[in-house]
Amino acid sequence: MQRYNILWADDEIDLLKPHILFLQQRGYDITPVNNGSDAVEMAESRPFDLVFLDEHMPGMSGLEALTQIKSNKPTLPIVMITKNEEERIMEDAIGGKIDDYLIKPINPSQILLSIKKILDNKRLVIEKTNSNYQQEFRKISMAFLDDMNHEQWADLYKKLVFWDLQLDEADNRDMAEVLDSQKVEANLNFCRFVKRNYETWLNNANAEKPLLSHQLMKKKVLPEISAAAPVFLVLIDNLRFDQWKVIEPMIAEFFTVEKEETYYSILPTTTAYARNAIFAGMLPSEMAKTHPDLWVGEDEDESKNNFEDEFLARQLKRNNLNIKFTYNKIKKLEEGRDLADSVNNLFGNALNVIVYNFVDMLSHARTDMAMIRELAPDESAYRSITKSWFAHSPLYDILKKIAEKKVKLIITTDHGTIRVKRPFKIIGDKSVNTNLRYKQGRNLNYEGDKVLEASKPERFFLPKNNVSTSYVFALEDQFFAYPNNYNYYVNFYKDTFQHGGVSLEEMIIPIISLSSKNA
Repeated sequence: MQRYNILWADDEIDLLKPHILFLQQRGYDITPVNNGSDAVEMAESRPFDLVFLDEHMPGMSGLEALTQIKSNKPTLPIVMITKNEEERIMEDAIGGKIDDYLIKPINPSQILLSIKKILDNKRLVIEKTNSNYQQEFRKISMAFLDDMNHEQWADLYKKLVFWDLQLDEADNRDMAEVLDSQKVEANLNFCRFVKRNYETWLNNANAEKPLLSHQLMKKKVLPEISAAAPVFLVLIDNLRFDQWKVIEPMIAEFFTVEKEETYYSILPTTTAYARNAIFAGMLPSEMAKTHPDLWVGEDEDESKNNFEDEFLARQLKRNNLNIKFTYNKIKKLEEGRDLADSVNNLFGNALNVIVYNFVDMLSHARTDMAMIRELAPDESAYRSITKSWFAHSPLYDILKKIAEKKVKLIITTDHGTIRVKRPFKIIGDKSVNTNLRYKQGRNLNYEGDKVLEASKPERFFLPKNNVSTSYVFALEDQFFAYPNNYNYYVNFYKDTFQHGGVSLEEMIIPIISLSSKNA
C-alpha cells in the first residue's frame, strides 16, 4: 500500500501528537510545523500529498498560507482546520479551492475520513464500483434469458449506460472490458427483439409498442403548448443517451429535469427518415404519399431535410393548432451565435423548434478527418468531445438565456450512433444508397441472415422507387462493405461511428422534459 506524505501546520501542533501518532500507525508520514510561513516554505521545498492548515495562526494566517501554497502548487490538496464557524471564513477558504473543511475540536476518525476521501478516493471508488457492477452483471445477464418488452429493453440500456459512465469515471479498463462484452451480448439480443417485433409495432394498432419517431410531436410536444409559457423543442441530432448524461449536469444548473424518458427511432435510423418523421408526424411512406411536394426520395440528389419546417407547419395545422412558431436549424457556428444573440425575439411564440446539427457533424467528421479520429478512438473519448463542445457552444449560451424566462424545454434527438467494428459483405447496383448501416435498392445480394431485411418495404412503411425495391439493415456493430472494394471499406470505416441500422445506441434515444429554475 502506498505511503502518503502529509504536511500539518498548526500553532498548537504539540497538542496534536496523539492525532499524528494515530495517523502514523496507519501508514501516513506526517511532517509537523507550527506556523504558516514554515508551511509555505516546506510545501515549496518537498513533495507532499496533502496539507492540513490551521486557519488561525499568529503571523501568516492559514488563509494567507493557503493562497501562497495554491499559487505555487495549484493541484496540492489542502484541508482547512478552524475553530471559527463564521460563514465568511468558510467562503474564503472554499474560494481558495480547499479540498475539505474541518471544525475544531477534531477527532482522529474525522481526520482519517478526510484523508481517505481525498487521497484514497479513487482506489475506494474503483473497489466499490467493481463490487457493485459485479453484482449487477449477473442480473443483467439473467435478463437476457427473459422475453423482455420495449420498456424493459430501454431500462436495461439505461443500466448499461449508467455502468459505462461509472466505470469510465473510475478509470477502470479491466472491468470496462467486461462491460463492453456485456454490451455486445445485449445488442445481439436487442436486435433479435427488434427483428421479431418491428413490423408488428407499425402494422398492429393494438400491439404493445414503444413511442416511435412519428408520434413524438403529438404525444410529447404538442400537449405542452399553452398560453402559460412558450415551449422550446431542442433537437440535437445524433445525441445518444450516454451523451445526454454527460451534458446533463451543465444543463441542470439552469433547468429542473422533470422527466427523463426514452423513445425508439424508426428505421432507417437516419436524419432523412427519422427526423422528417418527427416533424411530419408520419412514417416515411405516408410522407411520400401525402406530401409528394416535400418528400425527397433516395433516387434524388436534393437534400432530404430541406422541408422540416413545412412538415412541421402542416402537422400543426392537421392538429388544429393555429399558433405562432419558429423553426431554427443550426448547421454552422455563426448560425448558432446569431440565434444566441436573438433569443429574446422567441419568447412571444407558443413553440420554438431548434435543430442543432453539431453532433451529427462531429460523428461524420470522425469518419472523414484524421484528427477527430485520433481524438475520439472510443465511446469514452466521444462523450468527452461532446461534453467539451457543448460547454463552449452557442447552444449552451442559448439554453442559459432561455432559462431566464418561464419556459417548457424539451431536449431530444432523431437517432443515435454506434461504433462499427465488423464488416458485412453486400452487393448492389449503382442506384444503391451509400449509407453503411442500411441499403435500399434493387438486386441486393448478401450471404447469411445476420441482417434485418425489409423485402416488403410497405410493411416497414418505407417508400418504394420500383416494384423490386428492398431495404436491408445492419445489426449490432456491423457495417456494409462491397466485396470489390472490401479492404478500403474495412480500413477506412472500421471503428467509426455510424447510424442507419439496428442497435441499442441508434434506436433507444432520450427525450427530456425540463423547466426553468431561475425564472
